[in-house]
Amino acid sequence: MPVTKQIQSLKNLIHPYFDDGLIECGIDEAGRGCGAGPVVAAAVILSSDFHHPLLNDSKKMNASQRLIMEDIIKENAISYGIGVADVEEIDAINILQATFLAMHRAIDELNLPVQRFLIDGNRFRTERHINYHTIIGGDGKIASIAAASVLAKTYRDRLMISLHEDYPVYGWGDNKGYLTRKHREACAKHGLTPHHRTSFTILK
Repeated sequence: MPVTKQIQSLKNLIHPYFDDGLIECGIDEAGRGCGAGPVVAAAVILSSDFHHPLLNDSKKMNASQRLIMEDIIKENAISYGIGVADVEEIDAINILQATFLAMHRAIDELNLPVQRFLIDGNRFRTERHINYHTIIGGDGKIASIAAASVLAKTYRDRLMISLHEDYPVYGWGDNKGYLTRKHREACAKHGLTPHHRTSFTILK
């Protein structure tokens, strides 16, 4: 069955797998649209029968739910990896390429071969000979991608909360580096930090 038709048939349900006959790995990122902090990607391999009622696109879960699911995913995943691309890399190669870099670093953390990678979104670039599919809205359709979205989000949130302790005026404990009005106003008043992405339009 063609990829697009099979995914459309899932609608918005979290399905345990894309192809039950293959070892699959879901991949997603967090922080791509932020003005500060790194971009983080996660890669997760789940068993084809994994199910948990809380699991969803991390953006549709609250912080408490994400933390609960983070532990459950780590305890039940066959393998998982986290990859980070820092601000210097984002500014040097652009955010899209840095996102791909973080995804490859997450893949490198896995401890067994993968037969198909399922990547949230509509774009991916690799020089490796791997089998992959991009799935728009995949974090709300496939369990392994949803799990990756949770691990990437919780990992990055901790990083930003830690940075908030050193730079409290920017509100990173709350906005996690997204360019809210308060964040932009703090940038205008106090200037940019080494953790801001200078390749982004932060000060209008």
